[in-house]
Amino acid sequence: MIFNTTHKNKDATATINDMVGDGYSFVKSIKMGGTGSKRMMIANVSPGFIKVINTIADINYGNIELREKGILVHITKGLKNFSWAIPYYQLHTYKTDGFSVHAQGNFVRFQNNKLLKENKKFIDKLINIKIEYDKQYEFH
Repeated sequence: MIFNTTHKNKDATATINDMVGDGYSFVKSIKMGGTGSKRMMIANVSPGFIKVINTIADINYGNIELREKGILVHITKGLKNFSWAIPYYQLHTYKTDGFSVHAQGNFVRFQNNKLLKENKKFIDKLINIKIEYDKQYEFH
């Protein structure tokens, strides 16, 4: 579910916290080595997200924030900010030509460039957290 987070909205904040949990505390964030990625260039989005990216020749940027039960994908469109809340159980990531995040029938694909390479350590951390989360629900 995508939210316009340009201005503080109590209803959107409550819904995001219900879906993906609260943000990590300052101390926990430092122990984890950070909970947010650097910005990355968006190469492509699903048709459902066309309205939240720049349609003119502007570069679209996004970043990822780790939460307790999921992630937030933040997308910047001019002066507006949008946040896509994805619980871990819905999250799928693919490394093809770039890096893409899929969930809820939508996707955001980040370009394979210098900015993505700077986030390799963060993406590895995200994948490891997803694996640890999925271990809770293994079949025996």
